[in-house]
Amino acid sequence: MFDLDVSYVADPAEGEASSTTHIGANDDALLDAYSRAVVDVVDAVGPAVVRVATGGEEGRGGTGSGVVIAPDGLVLTNSHVLAGGSRARLRLVDGRTIGARALGDDPATDLALLHADEPAALPAARLGDSKALRRGQLVVAIGNPLGFDATVTSGVVSAVGRSLRSRSGWLIDDVIQTDAALNPGNSGGALVSSTGEVVGINTAIIAGAQGICFAVASNTASYVVSEIVRHGRVRRAYIGVAVQTTPLPRRVALALGREQRTAVTVASVEPDGPAARAGLDVGATIVALAGSPVTGADDLFRLLHHERIGLETQLTVLHAGTLRDVAVMPEDRGGR
Repeated sequence: MFDLDVSYVADPAEGEASSTTHIGANDDALLDAYSRAVVDVVDAVGPAVVRVATGGEEGRGGTGSGVVIAPDGLVLTNSHVLAGGSRARLRLVDGRTIGARALGDDPATDLALLHADEPAALPAARLGDSKALRRGQLVVAIGNPLGFDATVTSGVVSAVGRSLRSRSGWLIDDVIQTDAALNPGNSGGALVSSTGEVVGINTAIIAGAQGICFAVASNTASYVVSEIVRHGRVRRAYIGVAVQTTPLPRRVALALGREQRTAVTVASVEPDGPAARAGLDVGATIVALAGSPVTGADDLFRLLHHERIGLETQLTVLHAGTLRDVAVMPEDRGGR
């Protein structure tokens, strides 16, 4: 993770200095091939990218972008575009404006899922496999920045596997970094590969930086969509503790056989929660969960994924100078 001033496509990026590039005759074919690739992507995916307006009549309240991912009217956007609302207006590239309702909102990944009120024959894009992305790969961003509908920018995948703090405080894993220019209004729009697959949902820029933009990976989006469709929300496991990161004594790390310098100490335990029922006390230090190191609160929350709900899970705990295992039964976090 990196400590930078992140803006969720909320602050205009500063203008870039102009430069002069001399293109020789031998480069014409390469330039044409690049142009054709971008045009093909825009033709294929552009009609599926919509403008999302929230907060009342279109043009008032928040605005951003969204991507139709199913012909029956499922639309992905950012949670911060929906801003906790239950309704939105969608404007299609053909000029039609239709209503939509929120099916689910997941601030932890900055994703939300809408369903169009009039879903008949909506053009849809396909979610691709973001794990297949490589640095340097061509990507195209499509959205509605600063009120300019159906705007296209292009660039490359600058990095994969980044971590980005969401507005809710959760750490979003496997984020894509790109230099395809994003501006306010691009939020929720599509980051598309040269094969015409949506590989990311554009979400953030670094305030004051140039060419450093981020998208939530399509594999994360696929998981969030499946959870919302099945359960109306994204399920997460919960053990009922508040923790803080603390140094781990070297002797403990040696005993565990790993290079681990930090762990988390329990600051509070929720009465009658899973941790309390397991006998976990304030002051205990959690160094591992199911054998995986816990070096900070983010590790603990990441490891408490939905598959652990109702499954006995071993916590390796340091308490009163002694290492021991505590069996805890995580619960569905629900509305917590």
